[in-house]
Amino acid sequence: MSETRVEAAIGDSEFDRDTAVVPRGPADPGVYDTELSPGWTIISAVNGGYLLALVGRALAHALPHPDPFTVSAHYLTASRPGPAVIRTETVRTGRTLSTGQASLFQLDDDGHEVERMRVLAAYGDLGALPDDVRTSAKPPQLPPYDQCFGPEDAPGESPVPGSSAITERLALKLDPATLGWVLGAPSGRGEMRAWLGLADGRDHDPLSLLLAVDALPPTAFELGLKGWVPTVELTAHVRCRPAPGPLRVSVTTRNLAGGFLEEDAEVWDSADRLVAQSRQLARAKLD
Repeated sequence: MSETRVEAAIGDSEFDRDTAVVPRGPADPGVYDTELSPGWTIISAVNGGYLLALVGRALAHALPHPDPFTVSAHYLTASRPGPAVIRTETVRTGRTLSTGQASLFQLDDDGHEVERMRVLAAYGDLGALPDDVRTSAKPPQLPPYDQCFGPEDAPGESPVPGSSAITERLALKLDPATLGWVLGAPSGRGEMRAWLGLADGRDHDPLSLLLAVDALPPTAFELGLKGWVPTVELTAHVRCRPAPGPLRVSVTTRNLAGGFLEEDAEVWDSADRLVAQSRQLARAKLD
């Protein structure tokens, strides 16, 4: 089904290296140094899902539970490639859930520390959850992988001028029914659907699901808008550990008003399980 090369393993992949955090140690507990990779950028801004996964990894180090259950982030200023510091704080520790908060900082051009994003999250152990599932949700209906199209298939100019380095990190195949914007004929429906993997073949885990909820092109493109669509706030729910293989991601927007839109994402694994959900508020360029 997937053309993704099975090469990299979880823990030893480009995604793992680019989301690595280094604890400062006992003298500065809960503080982590990291490097924001230019490989996960759109134009010059770092992708919000990548940032969520990066801060999520720091919280996984800081908290006693291993897996993100819910992660809410406010994006305060645009992050850029280069050094960063993540400061975490444990808010509460319980038997099944622990809650923490974290902020990511960078230095601006004048050498002043600037807060880029602030996160509040609850962590637990996905492996300890019961198997009982009662749902009316259904996986998105996508054409076969080889009948969908990736960025390399685009015939014309991107609606986002400049580099989109993140597309080289992803094995992304978009549903042709949501690709009107590529041909200059957007459908007017706020929908985007795709098969999604990592380009080096690494299977997904709970942290990479935080990337997956914000990895597709913006639904604003199918609404006829162009340009960068920066995230204001993003909340992700991780429901279970994904099975090996490509994910199916569906993103919808029902309301664009006042220059802001919501994007609701569902992420399904190869076993037809809903493994992650998210909602974000984003700003759209109207002119």
